[in-house]
This record gives sequence, C-alpha cells and structure tokens, in this order.
Amino acid sequence: MATIKIKQVRSAIKRPARQKKTIIALGFSRLNQVIEKEATPQILGMIKKVEHLVQVVD
Repeated sequence: MATIKIKQVRSAIKRPARQKKTIIALGFSRLNQVIEKEATPQILGMIKKVEHLVQVVD
C-alpha cells in the first residue's frame, strides 16, 4: 500500500472528545508533528474526520 505523511497543524484543545480521540489514534502527541501512515480506508476516514486539524504533506 501507499504511505502518506500527515502533519497536525491545529490544536485539539476545545474540540469534541471524539476528535481528540481520533487525533490520538492517528498517533499524534504534539503540534506540528509529522507522521507516516499507510493509506488504508480506515486511516483515510480518520483523516477526513479531523481534516480541519491536520494537513497531508507531500
């Protein structure tokens, strides 16, 4: 599978608990952190749920 790099660009403070849990489940622990994940349908769905907090990096 292809991999994608994701960067957290906005804080999860004052966000619903569901969005906070999604950010943690993606593997983020701090702001401006870049992680690399496989582009599975589950991961892409999680990114879609918090697309206002993260950015896909090339």
